[in-house]
Amino acid sequence: MSEISIDLILVLIAAFGAGLIDAMVGGGGLVQLPALFAFYPNVAPPVLLGTNKFAGIFGTASAVWRYAQRVAIPWRALMPLALYVLLASVGGAVLATRVAPEVFRPLVPIMLAAVLVYTVWHKNLGAGHAPRAFSGQHHLVGALAVTAIGFYDGFFGPGTGSLLMLVFVRCYGFDFLHAAASARVLNVAANGAALFYFASRGFVLWYIGAAMAFCNIAGAIAGTRLALRGGSALVRKVFIGVVSLLIVRTAWVAFAE
Repeated sequence: MSEISIDLILVLIAAFGAGLIDAMVGGGGLVQLPALFAFYPNVAPPVLLGTNKFAGIFGTASAVWRYAQRVAIPWRALMPLALYVLLASVGGAVLATRVAPEVFRPLVPIMLAAVLVYTVWHKNLGAGHAPRAFSGQHHLVGALAVTAIGFYDGFFGPGTGSLLMLVFVRCYGFDFLHAAASARVLNVAANGAALFYFASRGFVLWYIGAAMAFCNIAGAIAGTRLALRGGSALVRKVFIGVVSLLIVRTAWVAFAE
């Protein structure tokens, strides 16, 4: 077996794992994107970012479809937020072609650590589903937060799903299961916008991305099935566990390498 085929197999395994994790609590990009950078070190970063977006959008879209069959998703209320995320993501993608995304690396573990501390400190956070209206001061805070996250997603991306989930839990009163479903909707908008820009500039490895997309979908199906069976309590536990691991991983990459 050739070295190239071994590299591709390992990337596809990472894509499956990323799809599974991302469908439940986000953070799949911190599995999939480092795999691309590790096994294709001679490929330009914007091309790897574009390939990651291409693979990821299929897994995320399949997760949304699965969630929509079992969870009430507030589609009408989410559409303006999706537009904000879409436009901000394009801006982030444009910046990613001009500035090395690695400048964000030291910030990722800090952001995730804040998310973890807040979630663990508030033990009942996301346990019950008491949705708040998409209006008022909390909605303004939520809209600004998802716009900023959308820009970050277009520019770099890892951890976006976890950050979006916290916004829905904290600002809109969602439980973790409903937050996971709504966050995936915004993920699709952000990934689609960034992918459009990357693809229009030729920054996608289509054959690798297509294979990764297949594995991402398979992982997303498994992840949504686990989330729907386990409910909000399981999603919260997985959320805390995954964010903890992501902090260790991103801190190591940012400060130790």
